Amino acid sequence: MCGIFAYLNFLVPAKRKEILEILINGLKRLEYRGYDSAGLAFEGSEIDQNDNKIKMVKCKGRVSMLEDEIKRLENVNYEKEYKIHVGIAHTRWATHGEPSSVNSHPQRSDLDNEFMVVHNGIITNYKDIKSLLEKKGHKFESETDTEVIAKMIKHIYDSHKDNNISFRECVELTIQQLEGAFALCLMSRHFPGECVAARRGSPLLIGVKSKAKLLTDQIPVLYSKGRTVLEEKGRDSIKDENEDHRGLINPQRCDSTTEFHTVGEQSEVEYFFASDASAIIEHTNQVIFLEDDDVAAINNGTLSIHRIKRTLDESTVRDVITLKLELQEIMKGSYGTFMEKEIFEQPESVINTMRGRVNFEKNQVILGGIKDYMSEIRRCRRLLFIACGTSYHSAVATRQLLEELTELPVMVELASDFLDRQTPVFRDDVCFFISQSGETADTLMALRYCKQRGALIVGITNTVGSTISRDSHCGVHINAGPEIGVASTKAYTSQFISLVMFALVMCEDRISMQERRTEIIQGLKKLPEMINEVLEMNEKVNDLAKELYKQKSLLVMGRGYNFATCLEGALKIKELTYMHSEGILAGELKHGPLALVDKAMPVLMVITRDKVYQKCVNALQQVKSRHGRPILLCSKGDEETMQQAYRYIEVPNTVDCLQGLLTVVPLQLLSFHIAVLKGNNWNESRLQVDSPRSLLKIHSTPNS
Repeated sequence: MCGIFAYLNFLVPAKRKEILEILINGLKRLEYRGYDSAGLAFEGSEIDQNDNKIKMVKCKGRVSMLEDEIKRLENVNYEKEYKIHVGIAHTRWATHGEPSSVNSHPQRSDLDNEFMVVHNGIITNYKDIKSLLEKKGHKFESETDTEVIAKMIKHIYDSHKDNNISFRECVELTIQQLEGAFALCLMSRHFPGECVAARRGSPLLIGVKSKAKLLTDQIPVLYSKGRTVLEEKGRDSIKDENEDHRGLINPQRCDSTTEFHTVGEQSEVEYFFASDASAIIEHTNQVIFLEDDDVAAINNGTLSIHRIKRTLDESTVRDVITLKLELQEIMKGSYGTFMEKEIFEQPESVINTMRGRVNFEKNQVILGGIKDYMSEIRRCRRLLFIACGTSYHSAVATRQLLEELTELPVMVELASDFLDRQTPVFRDDVCFFISQSGETADTLMALRYCKQRGALIVGITNTVGSTISRDSHCGVHINAGPEIGVASTKAYTSQFISLVMFALVMCEDRISMQERRTEIIQGLKKLPEMINEVLEMNEKVNDLAKELYKQKSLLVMGRGYNFATCLEGALKIKELTYMHSEGILAGELKHGPLALVDKAMPVLMVITRDKVYQKCVNALQQVKSRHGRPILLCSKGDEETMQQAYRYIEVPNTVDCLQGLLTVVPLQLLSFHIAVLKGNNWNESRLQVDSPRSLLKIHSTPNS
């Protein structure tokens, strides 16, 4: 996914070399998200301090290549010091237009670099805007949707510069014309030392660093007076080829008496804009998460947050949040890749998910985030779990237990399909929305759909301050710690445990279920040491990977509580290795998938000692009768099953509903090792593991 990083220093002297290092290091913190090109823009003329020229450097490829391009710049004084300066930077993953320096961000308004913008997301009506601007005489140089933003701002500025229109007003008027998802950060030669940012459907946060203590822990939201002619006419005006924007736009003015200072007036302060906290944490832990349709402007060192209009139940402040994230948490340490690190962190991450929530001595479970809503949840008529990808699999993994312990109908839905079907939702439904990032666009759209229909909304996320966590009525933070690798591992197991804990809370007052509750809680207590035991088989899994990595396909089969393991394992193999892999319900084997089985097709089967054990053994016999050579994930000490395997990996035996937390770990390791073996060299393999091609870590735009 694209990454945004911007830096503004106000009365904090910094040499150009230092400013560029901050921008480059910010991009390096975002490399894990995946990208194909990078660029940055920064202020300042070498000759005249008041010239306000903006320099831009862009290239296809890695951030290290951009760094080399900067070193090759001519007539740049790296020792020149600036007390006030703005720089914006970006890593791009191509959507509109192939990877190239021209299509990289920042995108500019014209050859003089009057306005510069970096953008995450997709502008769905960019063709209409581009057509209008071309008829107004604007020339486009890239294939991107982002370029229309820069040129629209210039068009608005040129139309109203005689009216002293502000930078922030230009941006406000521009984003009213945009449809789709975006996070924007902008700078302009006409407004030196100023930076404006806006978001809709794509995450963006601001870090604040000051020697002086912040004056408040809340930033008030300012609302514009009155309504513009543009707001009255709506976005349809863009499609009118003959519309004159001079008559269309009447800039909105904010109440000047509400000026607010984050720190003391004319105090030294630095601001950092980023699409991810990992790029900011080394500078400051004081951050503000912008919400949809916020416009944040920094002018004369003062941060203000604006909105065009106010809606019901909308917060009128933005909290300054202190991040507890540590820099070392987002570093690889002794591991070669983030994914490997995160797989081996799971014994610790599952403890963190349960810490303070599960009392193993008293067999009690308390989820503080939903405690006040439990009476309402217990009165509901059904539970809906809505998610995408790995988060969806965590709901599939716990559905059977949720049905058993809640005795309620449980629906598990893919967010995109849920929206496509316009599924009926009622006021007495409880809807759970599961997302590692808390920003998954399809899941967010489904959340708003359900919220409009009066359902109770419960968020299950790993990110404090995320949109899902803010838009939910209540929720559970999974406490897995930062997950940098694109392919989710420890977030899956923590989501799994969070949903198990919810099921345990739901049945805490049912006498008939106390024995089952105790069994599960004591099983949770032993989980960390059991996961450690599975991780000790890493070398054995690596040996298996050496046998499989040249294959073109792999079938993963199981049923019951292990079916979700098959889905998740197959997804990891597809994500990281680019092999075809399919998770198959073993009960459906003879209804089609059996036709794929022969001696050349690798088949991995998950067979553990539980209620469906014998049914899985029957499926194993069907595979063997077609000359298949099954690789088994089986219970430790199950000699009978091992004797029927071509290869096998043992996992400790635990409570049936928790077995999926152990069987998924070898599949995570297998996908990791196959991806490494498929790379031509270690650097390529490492990149493939942490940032698989064509995949995003935080989904900023919905599936279409």
